Amino acid sequence: MAKGLLITYVLWAVGGPAGLHHLYLGRDSHALLWMLTLGGGGLGWLWEFWKLPSFVAQANKLQGQKQSPGKGTPPLSLIRFTAQIIVGIYFGLVALISLSSMANFYIVGLPLAIGLGVLLVSAVGNQTSDFKNTLGVAFLTSPIFYGRPIAILPISLAASITAQKHRRYKASVASETLSVRLYRLGLAYLAFTGPLAYSALYNTAATFSYVAETLGTFLSWFSFFPLLGRLLETILLLPYRIWWLLVGDLGFNGSYFQEWERLYEFVHSFQDEKRQLAYQVLGLSEGATNEEIHRSYRELVKVWHPDHNQHQKDEAQRHFLEIQAAYEILNQPRKSRGPRK
Repeated sequence: MAKGLLITYVLWAVGGPAGLHHLYLGRDSHALLWMLTLGGGGLGWLWEFWKLPSFVAQANKLQGQKQSPGKGTPPLSLIRFTAQIIVGIYFGLVALISLSSMANFYIVGLPLAIGLGVLLVSAVGNQTSDFKNTLGVAFLTSPIFYGRPIAILPISLAASITAQKHRRYKASVASETLSVRLYRLGLAYLAFTGPLAYSALYNTAATFSYVAETLGTFLSWFSFFPLLGRLLETILLLPYRIWWLLVGDLGFNGSYFQEWERLYEFVHSFQDEKRQLAYQVLGLSEGATNEEIHRSYRELVKVWHPDHNQHQKDEAQRHFLEIQAAYEILNQPRKSRGPRK
């Protein structure tokens, strides 16, 4: 039966972030991705408004051809590659929060979660990738960064590159009943949300404390790129901001949202701590003028430039990068605290 564009738009409007329109079109991988990310943080769901006609045309075309696979190799997509990295990182962070207590987590649990996130994006639409190679690279990369949360980034990058290298069109498959598809999607959804829900419900304070530590570590990766760090901070704090806009102060009477407020304060204080550290690197007291910051920066750059320290080049390079990062942080305007209780 041909898929209707009007029905697709209605499902997109009613349950788009939950992937209802993708479920209707037979795009189960895309539906699961939207279920686990709430429509790509809402941005992907909104962007699809202009893509729905092509999705409907593709679904009807595959129905008419009885889902025959495409020929050759799918074109390289920068959007898909970027999404693979982001979703891989997202799956890794969720695993770090909910499964890090398990034995051999950094050898088994973390690369498996990241690899599955990358493969989920690879399977969106009429494409897929090689399961064994993608997971294999994730498992091989993991021991290099054993025990460190920063492992999430290189594992996701390596798995995404491998998935793109082995991309291909999906093979023909027999049509399945809706109940079978829903059963498979339900199992996948529970496998993702079950451990996280258990941690949040039965050990709320410890879970949110670990979320705060994880977010702090994640944001520290981008200390050399303050603009990107602030953008990520804004995205990560969206649940708090949305709740505050909807219900104001009332929601923080409960213990769950008191923890969210603590998380909000933690991430904001993280920016203040970075500024304090930047003042220390430049040898200044907090509140130094712009002229003092510029003067200290110029003097320290002359002292620690690697070309002037051939006898201790590695140490000079480290100090030089720290000085540049500190100067860039102090050149950015201080962020306002936003809504407060």
